[in-house]
Amino acid sequence: MKTQVLVPNLPESVADATLITWHKKAGEAVEKDENLVDLETDKVVLEVPAPESGVLVEIMQANGATVTSGNLLAVIEAGAAARTDNPKTASNDSAPLPVQPEIEAHNTRVLSPAVRRIVLENEIDPSQIQGTGKNGRLTKTDVLDYLESHSAKHETPEPAMIDEPHQVASVVPPALGEGREVDSRPEQRVPMTRLRARIAERLIQAQQNAAMLTTFNEVNLRAVMELRNRQKEEFQRKHSVKLGFMSFFVKAATEALKQFPVVNASIDKQDIIYHGYYDIGIAVASDRGLVVPILRNADQLDFAAIEKQVNEFGKKAQEGQLSYEDLSGGTFTITNGGVFGSMMSTPILNPPQSAILGMHAIQERPVVENAEIVVRPMMYLALTYDHRIVDGREAVQFLVAVKRSLEDPVRLLLKL
Repeated sequence: MKTQVLVPNLPESVADATLITWHKKAGEAVEKDENLVDLETDKVVLEVPAPESGVLVEIMQANGATVTSGNLLAVIEAGAAARTDNPKTASNDSAPLPVQPEIEAHNTRVLSPAVRRIVLENEIDPSQIQGTGKNGRLTKTDVLDYLESHSAKHETPEPAMIDEPHQVASVVPPALGEGREVDSRPEQRVPMTRLRARIAERLIQAQQNAAMLTTFNEVNLRAVMELRNRQKEEFQRKHSVKLGFMSFFVKAATEALKQFPVVNASIDKQDIIYHGYYDIGIAVASDRGLVVPILRNADQLDFAAIEKQVNEFGKKAQEGQLSYEDLSGGTFTITNGGVFGSMMSTPILNPPQSAILGMHAIQERPVVENAEIVVRPMMYLALTYDHRIVDGREAVQFLVAVKRSLEDPVRLLLKL
């Protein structure tokens, strides 16, 4: 009995997807729910699992092909015998990334694209690594920790070269000038990934369609840091998650949005849509680019729930496991350039939202308190807003409200 492998239904906002990696060759045996192929959209990488166990008898789409919902990707035949020769596939490009035989022999796990690449580049046997993900799944952190712990015993091999251009586009490109003269002024042309192209499109859209303006303030984080240092151990014991700074900023921003609802609004043609809920986007850096997963109903979440979801978003982003639901919607965004050392920046709006809050590096600086110069942990805040619907007065007052909550975190608990 033959079973067709089809492109899954894509959301209405996504017209098509690019096939980036086949993990099986025609003629190979496959298990039900085993990942066969990765499809890249402008938001996420989708894994297409095998609908049935059997043999992959035919591959219909090559790497780099553009596909839409319902397109035929391959055919699986149940009960057929796997081939031992090297049959022709739909294209030479449809072969998966080169794998060392000893790795493939043990690689019975379903690996995410990010994990698979590290495994292949470093010639690791994944069966030797204990997975900490859901159902024992191997995560990127698991593999990196394994590499670090074995670095003293084993010299890390050179990364494997990847010939397929569409696969190169979805990962870090190989070093320039490899195999050429040092003084040959090397350069390399690599197609944008779907996500990078979408990011570029949205940034241009934001610049062209919004009247963006940025206002700044600074916040003294002494009270937050003292509270965090006092309670972080008990917090982690009780909630099994570390108490970070993001939960404070999410709560402070949410309370400020309640006071200034226009900052939580968006424009639809000639209408202003005031959202009666608070879905906060958290900008997260991943190997594929910047993504913004959404904290739904942030006003109803406590500190522990926020920290757990933010950590989960970070793991999913690194493993390429964020779903459309994770990334859809959002009424306001927070981005933290401080984790990379940014002192000050002007974040760009995430359309159709009307504002975005930028956090920056915490630095001890001299400030004046009660006519005395003291040293305090200070952070610059930046609020970029759409001046078409948000006036300067509202933007400044919003940022002041965030500042007041962070400098006196008791206000967050009492909802003042």
